[in-house]
Amino acid sequence: MPKILSGVLLAPYTTFKVGGEAKYFLEAKTKEDVIFGLKFAREKSVPLFILGGGSNILVSDNGFSGLVIKCNLSNIRCQGKKIYAEAGVFLSSILSQSVKRGLTGMEWAVGIPGTIGGAIFGNAGAFGEDIGSVTEKIRVIDIEDLSEKEFQNQKCNFGYRTSIFKENKIKKQKEYIIIGGELKLAIGDKKNIKEKVKNNFDWKKEHQPLNFFSAGSIFKNLEVKNYNTKFWSEFPELKKFQNTQIIPAAYLIDKCGLKGKRIGGVMISDLHSNFILNIQNAKAKDIDRLIKYIKIKVREKYNILLEEEIQYVGVF
Repeated sequence: MPKILSGVLLAPYTTFKVGGEAKYFLEAKTKEDVIFGLKFAREKSVPLFILGGGSNILVSDNGFSGLVIKCNLSNIRCQGKKIYAEAGVFLSSILSQSVKRGLTGMEWAVGIPGTIGGAIFGNAGAFGEDIGSVTEKIRVIDIEDLSEKEFQNQKCNFGYRTSIFKENKIKKQKEYIIIGGELKLAIGDKKNIKEKVKNNFDWKKEHQPLNFFSAGSIFKNLEVKNYNTKFWSEFPELKKFQNTQIIPAAYLIDKCGLKGKRIGGVMISDLHSNFILNIQNAKAKDIDRLIKYIKIKVREKYNILLEEEIQYVGVF
């Protein structure tokens, strides 16, 4: 039987290295452990949070008043062009296996510190590609009846940095816990795959602050399709993005002159302004304040309300 711990500090489990204690904490190594945790949370009538690799989240300094299930389900199987990975498997491990087998489709994931469970939840991606495009099916646990179910790709409603699992959680609708995913990749040339991985990582090292504590990109980029003719005429400097799929959030933040802006122990990166860095014993409240400040400044200049890509955990 897995052990429920009390008062576990969450900061070490996050890539931001901030956050208070979880009232209850469980490391789940099997789906049975997950179900045990779900039953415990139901019996205690406390909220639940599933923790993967700890990126893309901001945990409150006040911690989390419910149960945090640290997903450590770590089995991975490879057969032909398919890779099945349990939710706690890191994307780096999946990428390594795909390169080893000469499979293409995961090169974009180099340098991303998350797990496949979190990646599917938020449809993680980079370089114009994402996990949803290579995911064939997903195994989940239904929170209501604790049954195991399978979702085919077309039922997951994958969109830009979202999925049915994320949207349902945001809207407080029917929730599912992701316990694994099956990816269908393509046969490629191993030399070309390795070269693409290297090029992607070299680009990241040049353009992103990989040597600092951060949560990755704070804000979603803006989808060009959501803006009308009036918008483009009002902000002609942004017309150069019309033939692309997105307006980079980093560009808007740059144009507001916010690179290097500091609040407390956090700073907007000089290298990539959609990254907020923990540079000196930061607090979550400092990060929250800086996020709000960025949103205000971008709204004032462009009449655009940036949307966070990160998840907030706990009460701010």
